Amino acid sequence: MTRLKQTLAAAFCLLSLPAAAEEVGEIGVDWVGNDIIIEAIADPKVEGVTCHIAYFERGLIDRLSKGNWFEDPSNASIACRQTGPITVGDIDRSRGGEDVFRASRSIILKSLRVKRIFDEANQTLIYAAHAAELTDGSAKVSISTVPLYQAD
Repeated sequence: MTRLKQTLAAAFCLLSLPAAAEEVGEIGVDWVGNDIIIEAIADPKVEGVTCHIAYFERGLIDRLSKGNWFEDPSNASIACRQTGPITVGDIDRSRGGEDVFRASRSIILKSLRVKRIFDEANQTLIYAAHAAELTDGSAKVSISTVPLYQAD
């Protein structure tokens, strides 16, 4: 029975993890290898919604010349759209919403997150890309909305 509980707990953890991103584009911005990366993130709990997030990734030459080797900027831009019939699953409907995506931007202290908030009064999903830092909050945020006109 204990083995069954462990297997179920592991399966639950895998299902509750934030979505994985798929790199769909890369834009070189300078000669030292700095790039803008564009990734697609399908919302794991809202079928038919895909977000595209763009962020800056420092190249090796930039890291060597400026120090701060293990950290990328927190800035990100996000756009979310309906990419198929929308079916809203079991989402967190609280004011705080829930993480859809999370990626580390430094070796320990900084992450880039995409959070989904449900605006029930306006039948709209709000997606916010923001930096989360252990010691120092950041005002860097980008939002996108998806209306639920005909969602199930």
